[in-house]
Order: sequence, then structure tokens, then C-alpha cells
Amino acid sequence: MKISIKNMVCNRCISAVEAIFDELKIEVSNINLGEVETKNEISEKDLEQLDSKLKSTGFEILEDSSKKQIEKIKNLIIQKTSEEDISDDFIISEFLSSELNKDYSAISKLFSQNENVTLEQYFILQKIEKVKELLLYKEFNLTEISQKLGYKSVQHLSNQFKKITGFSPTQFLNAKEKKRIALDKV
Repeated sequence: MKISIKNMVCNRCISAVEAIFDELKIEVSNINLGEVETKNEISEKDLEQLDSKLKSTGFEILEDSSKKQIEKIKNLIIQKTSEEDISDDFIISEFLSSELNKDYSAISKLFSQNENVTLEQYFILQKIEKVKELLLYKEFNLTEISQKLGYKSVQHLSNQFKKITGFSPTQFLNAKEKKRIALDKV
């Protein structure tokens, strides 16, 4: 049985969801971002208990097919951003069409209507959150960060960063309070 789960955006999320399934003694055959496959069918009572446990930790079972699709899109974008290996000629529309085996205009329309933001804007927001994270780690300089996240130049990254956050990357680092947004809240 496949169960789609909202807000699974990282490996820690996978571990947390896996722990809930273990606690409820529901055997899992496969677990990925946004999806869990169980070895056996789950009773309605167990499904309700599972949903309650998931909700108490910030997750929830998705039953609506369009919500499942949107969650899959978000997870693909988050995963791509977290790889830190985006080429400067990367095209989000080609990537999503290929991964989902669907026409991009349909994917884009579904996403925009339900999320009140375009896919391109969502992708940029995810990249900016990743830039914040990498700046705070201080492992890479701005040039390296721009290369890892597919920016054509440091100037392009800086301009986009300032447009979204209101700060230049340097101002962000020097600010007393460095605001980051959880990936599932972007």
C-alpha cells in the first residue's frame, strides 16, 4: 500500500516518519521523500491512528491526487536544490517534465493554482534558503555557492538574494538575527 505524506522534505523527515511507522508496528517495504510503501494493507483504524501521529509531528497523509502531485513536485525541487549540483544551464521546466513524465504547462498550472506562487518562484525561494544555509556554514565562498546552485554569476545570485530577502549576502551574514525558513514552509 502506498501512502503519500506531506512535509517530508529531508532525510531527518524520513527517519521521523519511519519511527512513527515502527512505533505503530506498521511494516514498511520502501520509504522516500513524500511516500511510504507498506508491506501490507492498513486497516481504517490504523490509518486514522497513523494520520493522528503524523499530524502531531508536522506531517499528514495526503489523499487528494492534486495535493499528492504538488507534494511530489515540491520534493523534487527540494531534492534538486539539496544536491548542490545545479548547472548554470539547468531548466526547471525540462527537469520536472522529465521526472514526472507530464507536460510542463499542466504541472505549472496545477502548482500555481494551489500554491499561489509559480514553480519558478518556488524554485528560486528554495535556492535562496539553500544560499542562506551555505553562507551560515561558511564552508564555501559566494563564488562556490553560486556555482553549486546554478547561478551564472555571483552578481546574479546577489541580486536575486537581495530581491528576495532585502539584504545582500554580506548584510545577511552580518545581521544579528539570521532568518531562515523551514523548507516545508517556503
